[in-house]
Amino acid sequence: MPTSPASSNAADWQPTASLETLRLRARLLRETRDFFDARGLVEVETPQLSAAAATDLHLESLAVTAPGGGLRGWLHTSPEFPMKRLLAAGSGDIWQLARVFRGAERGRRHNPEFSLLEWYRVGWDAPRLMDEVDALLRSLATGRVTLGPTERLSYRAAFLRHAGFDPFLAETAEMLAALASAGVPTPPDLAADREACLDLVLATRVEPAFDPGRPTFVHDFPATHAALARIRPGEPAVAERFELFLGGMELANGFHELTDPAEQAARFDADLAARGARGLVEPPVDGRLLQAMRHGLPDCAGVALGFDRLVMILAGAAHIDAVLAFPWGHC
Repeated sequence: MPTSPASSNAADWQPTASLETLRLRARLLRETRDFFDARGLVEVETPQLSAAAATDLHLESLAVTAPGGGLRGWLHTSPEFPMKRLLAAGSGDIWQLARVFRGAERGRRHNPEFSLLEWYRVGWDAPRLMDEVDALLRSLATGRVTLGPTERLSYRAAFLRHAGFDPFLAETAEMLAALASAGVPTPPDLAADREACLDLVLATRVEPAFDPGRPTFVHDFPATHAALARIRPGEPAVAERFELFLGGMELANGFHELTDPAEQAARFDADLAARGARGLVEPPVDGRLLQAMRHGLPDCAGVALGFDRLVMILAGAAHIDAVLAFPWGHC
């Protein structure tokens, strides 16, 4: 019998997570189910393989092609689109723990295949959903990790406090200067991309300044960072979006969801144009999602939380491999 070429290490078959950690993970999953069951949410399952893919500029969907070319699909980066189709069909509040896939993501906090906890609340807005995310965190942390008091900061307040400038008013040159003063290397073309510049400041100046033991929500992002969130008019207009940071990393991303199909289609088109300009793959748009939105997506808020990262925090693990049985490179 031929040996597998995938590994030459005799001990490579063993899990990278300890059995104790895997048992903790199982308990956390059971407690998560209990949390949502007690609140009346319905657990759902949606496909991992789809005819469409994410158009987001910052996500790399993995393509799947059958031998002979009989089937070509995409492994999903999130269960968001089919879950929204369920919402449009009248499902009510729903949740799932999905295995998702993202290319070009491997490191201390990243594995190309990971578990994403995603849920949607009909009739809720972003602040109310932040309350529930915080409640879930504290429920799962009880008896395991002591969390500090939760803090909520607007995107503007977070930048003013930790980067020293207003992200809605600052010129790119001011942002580059803030990065240079912190010794953060920048690519030569960053000056031409204001949104990428803001993202780098958030990742290198703002996020590291948060207390790792204290859940910190950042909300009211610039409209240019809306993704799939609705935009609230004002001076400036802001995206009704939030991110949660804990344990020195981003843990969750939530939206008061966009429900306008015409605006959603326009955002898909803008994403594809941006991808084309950068020489990136332009995947097929999910037309079924747009059909569902035309039928009527109810007013709702949704959030995606990295379950593996949450297990890292509650297990005191420094690397994602320590909470996965067989991460990439070991499977």
